[in-house]
Amino acid sequence: MLFNQTLKSTTGRRGGKPLMAALMLFGASVLANPVMAMTAEERGLEISVEAKNRDLGWGDMSAQMEMILRNKEGQMSHRQIRLKSLEQDNDGDKSLTIFDQPLDVKGTAFLSFSHINKADDQWLYLPALKRVKRISSRNKSGPFMGSEFAFEDLTSFEVEKYSYKYLRDEVFDGQDSFVVEQVPTDKYSGYTRRVVWLDKQHYRVLKVDFYDRKDSLLKTLEFKEYKQYLDQYWRADRSLMTNHQTGKSTELVYSDYQFQVGLKNSDFNKNSLKRAR
Repeated sequence: MLFNQTLKSTTGRRGGKPLMAALMLFGASVLANPVMAMTAEERGLEISVEAKNRDLGWGDMSAQMEMILRNKEGQMSHRQIRLKSLEQDNDGDKSLTIFDQPLDVKGTAFLSFSHINKADDQWLYLPALKRVKRISSRNKSGPFMGSEFAFEDLTSFEVEKYSYKYLRDEVFDGQDSFVVEQVPTDKYSGYTRRVVWLDKQHYRVLKVDFYDRKDSLLKTLEFKEYKQYLDQYWRADRSLMTNHQTGKSTELVYSDYQFQVGLKNSDFNKNSLKRAR
């Protein structure tokens, strides 16, 4: 999920058996022939798996977030939001997003279940209608609550849902970085590809370029002001999604990160949407 920048492992606690088997076979072939060079696809996959492995085991998390919407003329509107996330042993994360302010969106809640090998499940509760709306797979490329984030941007990143290609090394924002292309396998994705910058030291996502279905640059997401929690897990205090085609942007400002607060699966269901306050 881009709100919490979650990256999780396909080995260890997680499922991902087909991917793990493929990596084991590749590792065996390298040992048999140590001079064999990785292809760009294999290198891109290796980098992405390493990034996931480094963010495994945080358990559950809550945070506060301010969403700042800017139109083409620079006019701003603000929203106050609460976030909750829960790791799953053999699947993607569960997350709950609750809008507290302003009054016209107060009580709106969004529930997302990320999955490894199937379409994600997402629901939106609209208090004015007093109903829960399921977001269909065909509609996940649509905008989330008038922001520059799409519904598909709000799920945890799962390695199995992309194919990969290492593009180059590059210095970005003063940090030595890998640049990796990720092509979604979901036929309903609004993107043909994403180009991702990850810093070499910690494998944190620094920047993502999103390309639309015509393969034109659509949006750029940048993560700023990373801090480390529990001596292992990095989270950005600020992120900015800029739409190059409309001139609009959405900034997210995070605060009060708390980990391992005791959230349970029962805190993440359709009933929790209606009682979110």
